[in-house]
Amino acid sequence: MLKRAREKLPESVTKAERFEIPKIRGHIQGNRTVLSNFYQIAATLHRPPEHLLKFILKELATPGELKKTAAIIGTKVSASRVNEKIQKYAETYVICPECKKPDTKLIKEEGVTILRCLACGARKPVR
Repeated sequence: MLKRAREKLPESVTKAERFEIPKIRGHIQGNRTVLSNFYQIAATLHRPPEHLLKFILKELATPGELKKTAAIIGTKVSASRVNEKIQKYAETYVICPECKKPDTKLIKEEGVTILRCLACGARKPVR
């Protein structure tokens, strides 16, 4: 009976996704890409914008900088590529490898950065 009841539930009730990364909004200005909601994404991930930008710039092998309201990438980059890199960042530096929850914190211990999960207590060194 319980199995049949679960099958009849709408998909929105059974969906367990509580962590959703916003898609990047931006535009191309000359030969640069301006990411207008970059600070919002960094806040959603609970990570410093500088750390997120450093990762994205290293992955894209391009120069860039943070301004007061946006991040600027030194080349033309599609939004889909930036979203892929943000997703990769989240998998590496935000989501717990054990319980798959985003409730984590980056801690430096003896020169090694460790991803510590606040939900399950797991600890994993990250590059």
